[in-house]
Amino acid sequence: MVSTVRRFQLLTGIPFMATSRTVLPDDLLINASDEVLTRQDLVLTALGRRPADRLLRVGRLLDVHSRTWLDDQEIVIKGRRIAYVGPAGSYEGEVSEWFAEPDLAAVPGFGEAHKHIESSHLTPEWEAALVMPHGVTWTCEASHEFSNVNGARNLEFWLEARRRGSPMKIFPLPGSAVPPTAYEWGGGWFGYDEQKAFLSESLMVAGLDEVMDWPSISDPGNPSYDRLWGMIGATFEQRGVVEGHGAGLRDMASINAFAAAGLASDHEGWFLDEIWQKLLHGLFIELRPHSLPEVIRGLIDKGLTDWSQIALVTDDRSASDTLKIGATDHNVRLAIENGLAPEIAIQCVTLNPARHMRLTPWVGSIAPGRFADIVLLSDVDSLSIEKVWADGRPVSDGATFIGARPEIDWPQWATRTVKIDRTVTADDFRIEAPTNRTSVNAALLRPFHWHDDFITMELPVEEGAAQRDPARNVTKFSIVDRFSGEAKVSRMFWLGTGPRTPETALASTLGHDKHNIWTVGSSDEAMAISVNALNEQQGGWVLVSAGKILARVRYEVGGLMTARSAEVLDAEMQALYAAGAGIDWMYEPTFSPRWWPGFPERLSFATLTCSPWRWVLVAPSELAPEGFVNVLTGKTHPIVW
Repeated sequence: MVSTVRRFQLLTGIPFMATSRTVLPDDLLINASDEVLTRQDLVLTALGRRPADRLLRVGRLLDVHSRTWLDDQEIVIKGRRIAYVGPAGSYEGEVSEWFAEPDLAAVPGFGEAHKHIESSHLTPEWEAALVMPHGVTWTCEASHEFSNVNGARNLEFWLEARRRGSPMKIFPLPGSAVPPTAYEWGGGWFGYDEQKAFLSESLMVAGLDEVMDWPSISDPGNPSYDRLWGMIGATFEQRGVVEGHGAGLRDMASINAFAAAGLASDHEGWFLDEIWQKLLHGLFIELRPHSLPEVIRGLIDKGLTDWSQIALVTDDRSASDTLKIGATDHNVRLAIENGLAPEIAIQCVTLNPARHMRLTPWVGSIAPGRFADIVLLSDVDSLSIEKVWADGRPVSDGATFIGARPEIDWPQWATRTVKIDRTVTADDFRIEAPTNRTSVNAALLRPFHWHDDFITMELPVEEGAAQRDPARNVTKFSIVDRFSGEAKVSRMFWLGTGPRTPETALASTLGHDKHNIWTVGSSDEAMAISVNALNEQQGGWVLVSAGKILARVRYEVGGLMTARSAEVLDAEMQALYAAGAGIDWMYEPTFSPRWWPGFPERLSFATLTCSPWRWVLVAPSELAPEGFVNVLTGKTHPIVW
């Protein structure tokens, strides 16, 4: 009979026990064969039969599995991993380098269960430099943003920085929202075959990105029904995690249906009662900062003792905001300030998200076999970060990133993603009126218009075209396709947003989640200038007034990110804000509590087409020729009549 050891050797070609001469893998991207070699070496190192690389001695260490502080501990490191943890002086093997931090407390590197790195607008190597001083060492990347721009290269893009030596671990989740709805197209398309291939290609792929298109899950007649359930099926086959997006789903039937679908989590909860019911129905809750204070206090009042089904997540945060308030560390401090014990708050960004995403063999705790990602605190209650280690080496002194940042010259598939092969003109934004009319009925939307019906107004007609009405806060909004080369344009009137200042327009390639170009303007000419400028610079923001470009922000990678530092990007954003302060912006309140007067930066989220949106404007498509469609029912309607 062939022994188990010999059978393993025959099937894998890997010796069961690595010898002292074995060349160990670089241990950057996780794969099964390298994992065996790495762990064989860790076994021998833990037993003292092979020398360790480094030993870090700390004043105390948080064991997140038991929520226990252990005094005077040593962490023994081999390569990028932890080989041994125990009381100071207990390790019997040889060590090359010794580090002592007797006044500091060690906690695991922080992780994100749900984040769009694209929303920092930095490429992965620069994202690492921004967030690692804040204790973040791993992220589950909700990748439908870049997937919608270049789906075929999605995995390659997110793993490239790590492949080249970045200490940040990025676990991509391919986007379910590719495309976001059946009424959108271009850039990427994922179904069963694509998701199966992603999960088969790399153990770094943790599952399926947030399932946002609830009608395509709950309505068998929806044109995306088979595509999305196919992706869910492929994820189940590989035992991946299916992430959810339950925005607006608050009634008991919808919560039950959401959980029954196998959607494992929700980060869209706003209210305590909603989140409590979702928790009671088995969902993993990912709390974002804007709802965190009320929810944390409420859950404490309810007497919740088991917080293992809760993580603190960032979701979307710009580089500018991160420079101001921090990264995941901000979320932890906010939870502590609202009454959560520091140890539980730390669990919510370490063990809890790692367990939920099935990543505990690699991240989430200071334990043997995990990557040696360690945050050293001078004060636990205030989460004062003194130093950060990742991959078994220091990467931050608590303020500055000192780790490896690979130089990446991103290829054209990442940097030439705005594909417009013509000059856009003012006529592209003209809205023709029916013949011989002096006024028309017009369908209007406003930002975050979560209502079953669109708004109707009577608008004037001049020279055969329907006109804006700034006195009633009515301006023109447009989506320009940036994928076909043809710059197909949809246009309509919007209420309560955009510039009142004459001859002014704002445009961006940041338009969740399809990321076509959107532009809003007080004149068609200004809108055309803004779109052509975005095409020239390959993405970002452009503000135009009186025929001149007042400010630009460059997102040259995917039209979503820049391969520059957070500080350089922030300087451009501050210049945009300063220029925007000189513009008179229309404003009316809407359904979202996160819609404010002034510079309308959040228009980049007003182009979403997921629940709870109904009527939306998308680029012209076969199912929505004018781009105006109800994504819940599939109905279309003329812009003017």
